[in-house]
Amino acid sequence: MAKSNVVIIPARPDPSGRDRVRVDDPRYIDGQRLLVGAMKYLLQSDRDGNRDAAELISEHVRTKFRMSDSPLQQEL
Repeated sequence: MAKSNVVIIPARPDPSGRDRVRVDDPRYIDGQRLLVGAMKYLLQSDRDGNRDAAELISEHVRTKFRMSDSPLQQEL
């Protein structure tokens, strides 16, 4: 059985060089809205039959998008 090596980082990296401002991209938000709309459509048409598809889309939204960019928030 092969053993893996563990790399230990002795000090935390300096995060000051990584400061950046996130800018909302309207295409990004529109993509989220599109996926949320697709989930709503699937669940309204056949809730039990489309549950797997809605769960797949939901998992994609949860793992691929930032939580700070919500398609459910009202635009200002």
